[in-house]
Amino acid sequence: MRFLKERAELLAKLRAFFVARGFTEVSTPSVDAEIIPEAHIDPYDVPGLGFLQASPEMHLKRLLCGGSGPIFEVAKCFRRGERGRLHRPEFTMVEWYRPGDDMQTGMTLLDELLQHLLGSLPARRTSYREAFERALGIDPHTAKITELQKLVGEAIEDRDELLNWLIAKHVEPSLGVDVPEMLYHYPASQSALAAITTDEQGTRVAERFELYYQGMELANGYHELTDPVELRERLETANAIRTADGRPALPLPEQLLAAMTSPGLPPSAGVALGFDRVVMLAVGAESIDEVVV
Repeated sequence: MRFLKERAELLAKLRAFFVARGFTEVSTPSVDAEIIPEAHIDPYDVPGLGFLQASPEMHLKRLLCGGSGPIFEVAKCFRRGERGRLHRPEFTMVEWYRPGDDMQTGMTLLDELLQHLLGSLPARRTSYREAFERALGIDPHTAKITELQKLVGEAIEDRDELLNWLIAKHVEPSLGVDVPEMLYHYPASQSALAAITTDEQGTRVAERFELYYQGMELANGYHELTDPVELRERLETANAIRTADGRPALPLPEQLLAAMTSPGLPPSAGVALGFDRVVMLAVGAESIDEVVV
């Protein structure tokens, strides 16, 4: 209860920011029989109803397919097994989409929002490659597996697992220390639901970006994948990873896939922002529990 007023004021500022830019606030279901399968996120199963949603993404994209235009939601989201200083099984996520935005425009809007909420300086933009070169002196897109294994100190065979270990241990701690920092152009193999492009060096990369500030990852954004066939393939791959790890496969979002086939998902950028973490930064809290009512 300590920061009840400050949280409400931030939420009002956030809503005013989006309304001033022509967004419509929406409210989508927190539970559904379908869900977007993710390899490393476990949802809560509600018997007889379906799954508590880990994000409003599935429903928001269905609205976009229906011609909603720019939309945002302040949503309660749920993820099993996430607990710590920055994590809760139930948390507040702000998610938004604006048709016509590409990755750079999406990054700019996120930057403007953070400045509006926290009075921060403009964010620094750093490619995934630049961040690895700065921290470790290697190009993560071209480095050999053996080179990555040597840096990790283990004979892990999966390239993405090695990169994820290195980014957590050596790259992320230096991101956004003095000003907010956006990391972009992740490896194409880590695209999640982002579109793929070719960067200036001729490397296939994901049009994905993440925002870091003062030791926290605050947001994750994509220039969205619009191809329903490729999306189905990626979701089936996520389910294959789940079953290989001994966890159940999850039902595919067939209504979303159908809507993306016709009438189709418009080209857009989407971002998910951890609102509780923004409140933590605004009030100087050490734990997410301090700012959750």
